[in-house]
Amino acid sequence: MDRAELALFDRTLRGATEAHSGAALDAALVELGWHEALVDDRPAAVSLLFEHQGRTAVTSGALDDVVARALGTDTACAVVLPALGRAEPPAHEDSGGVIVDGLGTPRLLRTDTALVAVRRDGDGDGDGDEGEAVAVVKTADLACRPVRGMDPDLGLVEVTGAPTAAAVTPIDPDRWDGAVTGARLALGHELVGASAAMLELARVHALNRIQFGRPISAFQAVRHRLADSLVALESAHALLEAAWLDGSSETAAMAKALAGRSARMVAGHCQQVLAGMGFTTEHPLHRYVRRVLVLDELFGSARSLTDALGRDVLSRRRLPPPLPL
Repeated sequence: MDRAELALFDRTLRGATEAHSGAALDAALVELGWHEALVDDRPAAVSLLFEHQGRTAVTSGALDDVVARALGTDTACAVVLPALGRAEPPAHEDSGGVIVDGLGTPRLLRTDTALVAVRRDGDGDGDGDEGEAVAVVKTADLACRPVRGMDPDLGLVEVTGAPTAAAVTPIDPDRWDGAVTGARLALGHELVGASAAMLELARVHALNRIQFGRPISAFQAVRHRLADSLVALESAHALLEAAWLDGSSETAAMAKALAGRSARMVAGHCQQVLAGMGFTTEHPLHRYVRRVLVLDELFGSARSLTDALGRDVLSRRRLPPPLPL
């Protein structure tokens, strides 16, 4: 897309996320041609939608679409995602069939079938049944329990069961790595969008809140928290852009880790600026704080990814190559 097309696409996605959520947003994305854009210009399609989604704290099945396309499925479908804090396939094969233990977005409750990545451990006989595969399973055979924890508005469901798979098709290991990489970049952009929304809430409050005869935005301590939040947000956004250019799973993990850590820091700073107001359910900050805490855990948290990246550097005894600038 050229600059004019990109600006128009940005405005239409912003309008869609401001007006819709859930199934209605999924329908709007189909009408707007987002899935075609996901094929033609994946970085633009993912970054724009997920940042707007983070800013408005709405939900959609777009993460399912990102993962499904990376796994080789062209049509929009529900996907079983890894459990919180995990990044390996959410199902494994045993003698009884496919055992599923993962998460689903609200789309999973609206479809008859779901795509699930399967870990195949094999039996050691060298017949090629090791590695990874995908299976299409009936959602009626799955036990879906709504997750009512930190962010019930996100609509995640815990998915377990031993469904009858229509087919278990081996895939190249790069397929699942690509799905994880794409999901991490999408979630990183959503974290950046949520961070931007929290910073805007704190900025407006700082301008309007009067203490000692002047706005609290005049106080150095408040300015420092807002400035540190902006630096963290922009740093995370810059690394996400570099990760799209670099294209490696390692850089995507770095970007997701930094976006999660930055979002948590922004949440803390903005909570301090908003003071008691930020603790109330009447103020929207809590919606973003809750969302950030859950998004950070999907496909690996900032803490676990940083630990894994550090261990990888130590084991290889070399630093990652410089990122494209």
